[in-house]
Amino acid sequence: MSGSDPSHAVAAEPEAESYDLSEQVGFILRQAVQRHVSLFNEIMGPELTPTQWAVLSRLYLEGGSSQNLLGRQTAMDAATIKGVVDRLIKRKLVHTTADPDDGRRVIVQLTEAGRAYTRELMPKAETVTKVTLAPLATSQRTTLISLLKQLR
Repeated sequence: MSGSDPSHAVAAEPEAESYDLSEQVGFILRQAVQRHVSLFNEIMGPELTPTQWAVLSRLYLEGGSSQNLLGRQTAMDAATIKGVVDRLIKRKLVHTTADPDDGRRVIVQLTEAGRAYTRELMPKAETVTKVTLAPLATSQRTTLISLLKQLR
């Protein structure tokens, strides 16, 4: 295997004594995500998960979508998006129909109750973001979002 792709370059191994987990990007990101999810649960309520909110908010803004595309748009694999959609169907927040152009494809749409629920929660979702980023100065918030987008 060639090492011509710099994004897959392996740095020299650090000395074991110099490795500090608390300074590693993955560990720090995980702590930040844990804090964000905790704030999400506190503000949005225990009956809605971040993945369910991702689906509801995407459908609210974009309208109906194939389940496959919805999974890609919300960064979920096929099994995860199916489970999320199934749980939202049970809550009567979304419904599915066969795509008229391709019967193998499932189209997911908000129900009227789902649209109202999502609209009602939008201000709370904005609060989650504001509270998550509150420790940062305004310019730092913009920089953080820009840097995180580069890591996707």
